[in-house]
Amino acid sequence: MTMWVFGYGSLLWNPGFEIAEQVVATLPNYARSFCMRSIHHRGTIEDPGLVLALDERQGAQCAGVAFAVAAGKEDVTLQYLRERELVSSAYIEKTLPLDFTDGRRVDAVTYVIDESHEQYCSDLPLEEQAQIIANAVGGRGPNWEYLYNTANHLRDIDLRDPDLEWLTKRVRELVA
Repeated sequence: MTMWVFGYGSLLWNPGFEIAEQVVATLPNYARSFCMRSIHHRGTIEDPGLVLALDERQGAQCAGVAFAVAAGKEDVTLQYLRERELVSSAYIEKTLPLDFTDGRRVDAVTYVIDESHEQYCSDLPLEEQAQIIANAVGGRGPNWEYLYNTANHLRDIDLRDPDLEWLTKRVRELVA
């Protein structure tokens, strides 16, 4: 049985594990949003940045990429993903159904926000998000770099996210 992983943020452009196949997919009832304060990778405890997370919302859909893990690499991949994604316990690991553009449906390892976690920050206005993203820097670099990489990769695979497009334009103005 193939192990699938859903990428909707940095996994899109930096999966970090061996991939056998990748397919555009949609996750029902979740929305991609900058609803997690980043205190490690794209910000600090003193000056948190924002990273994308999946916020559970009935009727929403998040388009991203499903990655099939290379055969025999499932255990090492899961260990890697847990070290990467669960660093602050703000994400919860779930296995959720994805719909592929070719009609298939698979279950995939997916990291969603823990709404009870202190780093959760739902429904920040886009302008406030832009101000934070333009200024925060963490262990993996500036917050704006994370936004640009994600938005560029979504565009490269013909997926539109109007909020990320608006944020990219606004953050470029603020950084300049």
